[in-house]
Amino acid sequence: MQKLPAFAVLLAGLLGGVPPHASGSQIEMERRVAAVYRTASPAVVNITAQIQSYDWFRGQLTQEGTGSGFVYDSRGRIVTNYHVVEGADQLQVTFADGEVRDARLIGADPSNDLAVLEVAAGPGDPKPLTLGDSDALEVGRFVVAIGHPFGLDQTLTTGVVSGLGRVIESPDQGFIGEIIQTDAAINQGNSGGPLLDLDGRLVGVNSAIVSPTGTSAGIGYAIPATTLARVVPELIENGRYPHPHLAISVQEIPERFAGYFRRAGIAAPPKGGLMIRAVARGGPADRAGLRGAGRVGRIGNIRVRYGGDYLLAVDGKSIGTERELLLLLETNYRVGDEVSLRVWRDDRELDVQVQLIDRDTVMRRRRR
Repeated sequence: MQKLPAFAVLLAGLLGGVPPHASGSQIEMERRVAAVYRTASPAVVNITAQIQSYDWFRGQLTQEGTGSGFVYDSRGRIVTNYHVVEGADQLQVTFADGEVRDARLIGADPSNDLAVLEVAAGPGDPKPLTLGDSDALEVGRFVVAIGHPFGLDQTLTTGVVSGLGRVIESPDQGFIGEIIQTDAAINQGNSGGPLLDLDGRLVGVNSAIVSPTGTSAGIGYAIPATTLARVVPELIENGRYPHPHLAISVQEIPERFAGYFRRAGIAAPPKGGLMIRAVARGGPADRAGLRGAGRVGRIGNIRVRYGGDYLLAVDGKSIGTERELLLLLETNYRVGDEVSLRVWRDDRELDVQVQLIDRDTVMRRRRR
């Protein structure tokens, strides 16, 4: 009988249906997966979130949802998804040994769908998970997910990294970039649980799926460990994460609209781009001299704003959409960093230096 290649044996071992003669490589893979489970599963917890509401006819009502999380450090900090604990009035964490502890929310970031809970730490607490390097992942690498799907405690599923650099919607209707895609089964209740490599290191936080039925269809998404490493320390220290912002609002001008502008005598770059619609007064972009679209005119029956600078690139990286701008700033910069903006103004390009500001500061100024 012909012997299968080692890779085929490993893949068959993960997907089931292992042929009788598949032994050495398959057994080694099984040992590695089992070792990951033995090492990591004690640190994976079940999170119960209760929301209290009042109904005029039925009185006080309690809604309950569950998700997963994991032990982040030895001081009782638990990391999970923001959407698992959003709006909760009461939180409880159930450990692998069945012990239940009350928890409190100490930090949350809807824009990255991450949250940190805190429970009373004890001397026998599970060892925290080791943070891995999600930047080193490659498509095809084997990964393991552990969580509590449909209330089934300490469930392990296996798969591979199916894609990298995906973009998903965040709970606050923004975008999260650099997302890991996996075919490891992720279902309701897995949210907030760890995605691990075969050395047992955390490479992602399971967060979402694409499915027409609401159950695993082989497309799951995990927030990368690099995002976790950037965001979670801020959540622990300050309760929130400061998101970098240019203190401007922009409007996408497609190439065909740019042509209409130019034929109407309105200055616009030939290929269109991001017109700076408004500049926050007193903000860093304002101090750098950037111009917002302060004029209003008509092209046919359409009322348009014009006269603003056009943003072409950030530190040499071309920008064509608002989503590209937000993702670039979020994944590559921190508040206080200075960036070089390539700007189109009056048929010429110029470079402007702007320091990034906290997005919440911009929003507070707008509400005044």
